[in-house]
Amino acid sequence: MDWGQSELPSPVVRDDEVTVAARRRRKKVAFPSPGSPVVSTVTPARSLRNTPASLFRQAVTPRVPDVSSILPPGGRTPRYTHTPRNVISSLNLDDSEWTTSIYTSPVMGLENTSFFTNDITNLSSALLKEDDPGEAAAASLFPDFLASFLKHSSSAVFDLLEDYQVDVLQSVVLRAGQNSKTAGVRWLLQQENCSWRLITSLYRFNCWCLCVQVPSESEKVVVEQLFQRDAVIRQSQLVVDWLESIAKDQIGDFSDNIEYYAKNVCWENTLHALKLRRKSGTGFTVPLVTELDPDAPLRQQRPLADLDREDDARLMKNLFTLIRAGMTEEAQRLCKRCGQAWRAATLEGWKLYHDPNLTSGSIELQPVEGNPQRGIWKACCWRMAEEEQLNRYERAIYASLSGNLKPLLAVCESWEDCVWAYFRVMVDSLVEKDLMSSGMAHQEVETLSREYLEANWTMEKVFEELQASESKRVLEETKEHYHVIQKFVILGDLDGLMEEFSDWLTASKPLPSHLLRFMTHLLLFFRSLGLALKEEVCVDVLKAYISFLIRDQQTDLVASYVGQLPAEIATAQYGAFLETVTQPELRPQCLRLATDAGLDVAAITKLVVETVRERDDAEFTHHNQTLETGTTKDDQRKIDVIDWLLFDPAHRAEALKQSNAIMRKFLALQKHDAAKAVFSKVPEDSMKEICSQWAGIGQTTLPAEDDNAIREHLCIRAYLVCHQSFGKGLRVCKCYMPFTLASLSAWSCRLDVLTEDVKERIYNVLLFVDGGWMVDNREDSEQETERSHQMAALRSLCLPRLSFLLLSVLQSSSRHQEALRLADIISSDQHRLYQVFSKEELRRFLQKLRESSLSLLDHGFDPLGYELQP
Repeated sequence: MDWGQSELPSPVVRDDEVTVAARRRRKKVAFPSPGSPVVSTVTPARSLRNTPASLFRQAVTPRVPDVSSILPPGGRTPRYTHTPRNVISSLNLDDSEWTTSIYTSPVMGLENTSFFTNDITNLSSALLKEDDPGEAAAASLFPDFLASFLKHSSSAVFDLLEDYQVDVLQSVVLRAGQNSKTAGVRWLLQQENCSWRLITSLYRFNCWCLCVQVPSESEKVVVEQLFQRDAVIRQSQLVVDWLESIAKDQIGDFSDNIEYYAKNVCWENTLHALKLRRKSGTGFTVPLVTELDPDAPLRQQRPLADLDREDDARLMKNLFTLIRAGMTEEAQRLCKRCGQAWRAATLEGWKLYHDPNLTSGSIELQPVEGNPQRGIWKACCWRMAEEEQLNRYERAIYASLSGNLKPLLAVCESWEDCVWAYFRVMVDSLVEKDLMSSGMAHQEVETLSREYLEANWTMEKVFEELQASESKRVLEETKEHYHVIQKFVILGDLDGLMEEFSDWLTASKPLPSHLLRFMTHLLLFFRSLGLALKEEVCVDVLKAYISFLIRDQQTDLVASYVGQLPAEIATAQYGAFLETVTQPELRPQCLRLATDAGLDVAAITKLVVETVRERDDAEFTHHNQTLETGTTKDDQRKIDVIDWLLFDPAHRAEALKQSNAIMRKFLALQKHDAAKAVFSKVPEDSMKEICSQWAGIGQTTLPAEDDNAIREHLCIRAYLVCHQSFGKGLRVCKCYMPFTLASLSAWSCRLDVLTEDVKERIYNVLLFVDGGWMVDNREDSEQETERSHQMAALRSLCLPRLSFLLLSVLQSSSRHQEALRLADIISSDQHRLYQVFSKEELRRFLQKLRESSLSLLDHGFDPLGYELQP
């Protein structure tokens, strides 16, 4: 059948079928993409002598074939996004996606990529009860991402990216509800999934080396070689593929569910009206076309029947949606199903021409590939895109095939749509320029717009154009976080991306938790590839994510991310985290996770204890000042913090040193109960354990630092035992109430025993062996100025206090002679206890001794307690 004939075509359809079809009133079918169907009426205009459809007959085929002869059996013919889908010449260009042969398609296998193993329906019903079902559904992403990160080694980074892509989660969030929070979380996760898909495509492909060289004997080979040597066009095509895969996921299989009443006949209602007119011989009340070739509406400047125009508008929008999703074969099948096989043929002319018989040398002829008249076909597509009387989606379809940007942008409604349009046109332009420079270009291509032929597209220019977009929605989406990340990933500008991350972290508005998670794992992925990154920004992002995990009580996840920080910062970060862990049952687990993450647990636990014990500004206070001796919350925190050093016996020496430091402060403040609580924390076998550890490595003598710590611990124990003994005696004195001579005698005996015990305990402190109480026995260790000062201060605070206490006990029990002997001990040059007394203390001590001397004089002794000689 010749579409150029003026007579009415006679398709093989019975009149009764057409009549029934035309008489039906048809329901509206919702479009899967945003917007409403465009139904336009063809208005009279200038006559076109050489219409676009006529050019298509020259470019593609002299007759309209059945579409089954166009499509290869059993396979998908990839649409020509103006670059071949295969950059390796040994692969079949027309039967496979060229990117798929290099890497696993982001679309393929998504049904197996999920972090969820629970039943979706049951989970969804539970999520509906949550205040924010979107957040609840996405909560498991945080541990799941860490599990994936730990699962894959650096040699399997692309398997890691496949795990990062989340698809089932989006379905869970969608089922969970449609409140505003859920919608926001779902959008974030969709954008993250798209970003991981882009990163997978770009970085996996860039890891391949493409170095095949083939003689340039056809368009196909020329373009293949272009892709082999030009990284920009390869990456641009990957961006196009990525955007189309996103669109494909969003539309699903909607075309199978859309009912077009014109099943095998194009424009059935107009055909029915024409048949009725031919039978009746009457004219139309509304002028319609008199011929049904594809060019008739434009050539005759007459419209189709209303229902056919409505069908065409719906069809054009859905065809564009399919082409936007990279589903050209599906668009062709839809055309055939609607009785427009000629339109399916117009979508076929993009294929690059290649005749393998010219170079194969084989006697057997091989099939010729592509369209030898592609130049005419492309010029026709360009003119169709420029034709203002056509539906805007029909113009966009042919604009996408010919690289005509303006009509294509007219139907773009989102940031992704615009990026796709620009990159598709850029790839088309670069391909045509290369064909022209190689001498393979068709003469008809040179008739295209000067702007198209002279365009100097770059990826940077694309985003500059987007930034200057007149569309308010597109302009707003350009500044959205995920789109900014995608932009810099496409450009390969990691420094720019780092600057954006830094700005986001310092902004007043906090980042969404899922975005922060994505930023963290993106940087870890770049690290695994050995890419140069700004270390300070990486540290800031990791610290921000770690802070979120701590706030969100994701305690099991913190250690692994802290392990990605530099050692010194990691120690400080994990130490700060451990301070927040107050549940005793969680502490061993946190330390185990830190060990598994390769952190320096000894340094971390030491830092935690030192940070807590040094937090207050209280100074060592003289004993004669009034003090608050009760145990406060801050004191209890210091008591409990020592637990961090007791989980691992290897840290026992440090536990002893830190507990000594805490107890020194408590003793100075007369908080004896708090000091006893710390002392009781330290296991009794600590000294034995420390000695065993050094003996285990063949060292028979303890280091001076550990030896001094053990001695200090014994000094503190002696002091606490002394204080406990005195407190017990004081309670006994208050409890005994002698009313009879017998009870008085019992009370006196009991008091003598307690007095003797207190005296012995105090002398154990005052006369502590090997140099005195709180005096290091070995001086070959590194001297800590603060520790030395505190120990000397404790001697000045505690030893006079004990001396006055003992003097008071002895005088109360009428042991005045023993009280005077205490003066001999304090003044002895052997112990030099007088050096720890201030002048005021010595004056008061001597005044106390005067009382004993006077009492002795009253009982017939001399002032020093000796018997008077007759």
